[in-house]
Amino acid sequence: MINEIFYIVYSALMFISDVTGLSYNEVNIVDYYIVIPFIYVALADKIRGKHFLKITYVCIVSLVLFLIPNFRIFSDRLFDDSVRFLSSFEMFGWNYVVSSVMICVVFPGVVFLVMLHFAYPRIF
Repeated sequence: MINEIFYIVYSALMFISDVTGLSYNEVNIVDYYIVIPFIYVALADKIRGKHFLKITYVCIVSLVLFLIPNFRIFSDRLFDDSVRFLSSFEMFGWNYVVSSVMICVVFPGVVFLVMLHFAYPRIF
């Protein structure tokens, strides 16, 4: 099951890479370091009934992206660091695939569902 989830996510990111012309590493970084955190920030603002976090987040991310001279090189380095981080869980018996699914899919999914419940209590 873990391998299947990993392959589905990998395939989706490769598809996005093919469609956008961005490298796999760039798509991965945009997804996990920009898009998913923005979703959490948007849900946090919905829970609080404010727009401050979204606006602040977009301003900070825009500034950081503006200051990065080469996003592809930046993404390659950050992706490599992420792989090293996920590989470090081998000391707990998780290989790269297991740690990727648990930390990059399961944990964010649980956080998303909890935040969704608080943001839209009548629906969830």
